[in-house]
Amino acid sequence: MTDYNQVLDAGDVDNGIINVVVEIPQGSNNKIEWNRKLALMKLDRVEPKIFAKPTNYGFIPQTLDEDGDELDALIITEEPLPTGVYMSARVIGVMKFVDDGEVDDKIVVVPEDDRNTGNKIKSLSDLGEQLIKQIEFHFNHYKDLKKAGTTKVEKWGDIEEAKQVIKESQIRWKNK
Repeated sequence: MTDYNQVLDAGDVDNGIINVVVEIPQGSNNKIEWNRKLALMKLDRVEPKIFAKPTNYGFIPQTLDEDGDELDALIITEEPLPTGVYMSARVIGVMKFVDDGEVDDKIVVVPEDDRNTGNKIKSLSDLGEQLIKQIEFHFNHYKDLKKAGTTKVEKWGDIEEAKQVIKESQIRWKNK
């Protein structure tokens, strides 16, 4: 396995093209997490099937969110992506999120080169209201069977807000 934080950085944040590593494929209920100390992917737990991920889920190398983990990414594709794949991704927004009282934002991205869609997704508004509602519902409720009420989607932010969140996370990484 490769230590993604050693071979990748966050990418070209100013231009909205970043590197993202997939942890959890879309549709999976396996909570797979990057273990920074071991430089390995770890199955942390198996969630109930009703809480399968509505998008691929991953992280941005050489970043740290306020919760102490690499900054999370929601990766929008039509098909699930395998764990451990990295990609060049276009930033389209941010989901401002709180988990158990801690800031745990999610940067929303699409593949930089998506010839299937003709690169038509440029912002959150291109995703459609239904997908946004499904993502928000998932993150507001995925811990309900264990710790109800501990997660909250606070709001959605645009590309510029997403880039600012990434830049702040890069500073945290450098200062760790």
